[in-house]
Amino acid sequence: MSRVAGFRLGIYVFKDAEIVDFAAPHGVFSVARRFDPELDAFLIADAMRPVQAQAGFTVLPNYSFADAPAMDAFLIPGGYGTRQEVHNRRLHEFVRSQPESCLLTSVCTGSWVYGKMGLLDGLPATNRKEPDRAEMNPPGMVPIDRLKQIAPACTISRARVVDAGRIITAGGITSGMEMGFYLLRRAGYDDSFIAEVARVMEYSRAFDLYRDDVEIAAEKSPS
Repeated sequence: MSRVAGFRLGIYVFKDAEIVDFAAPHGVFSVARRFDPELDAFLIADAMRPVQAQAGFTVLPNYSFADAPAMDAFLIPGGYGTRQEVHNRRLHEFVRSQPESCLLTSVCTGSWVYGKMGLLDGLPATNRKEPDRAEMNPPGMVPIDRLKQIAPACTISRARVVDAGRIITAGGITSGMEMGFYLLRRAGYDDSFIAEVARVMEYSRAFDLYRDDVEIAAEKSPS
């Protein structure tokens, strides 16, 4: 795979987004930039104003939807806020406005958005598999089961990362690390480069454990 020069990752932030979901892939790219400064990761929001993620953690986006920044991949994190984002038409329009060359990616319940849009029909995808306390008890539902409810034509996978071609989904919360590393792979960086990034992050053992927990499927056109 040839390397994509200056690969740019845009990460969507919204009210009650899960912090690690978006911070982990951003962090991977931040460290990778020490070896290739042309890499870039940035935050995108509905509007140019502070966004309060979960637990009161507030971030400032680099761009708004109206700015339409050029990017090679767009990532939707999960979190309690995805329960509203699945109905956010502005987000849906922004996703649909991206060129075919832009990868559509998610971490955790971010895949609900693509499912609601019908983009996962006929494709494999994943989501968080471990329930929190509310999800363990009636009328709760584990996020990966909710994905099947939202997108019944989607094939549910329990892999940590699922590559369905243009759409790439990752499991729960900390799998944002693996999404970051996998996007470097999709950008054309070799295993030695990615392993070196993992080493600097003192993540080598986890990287070796999860690097092959990937399902790769041929992309199909949604029916």
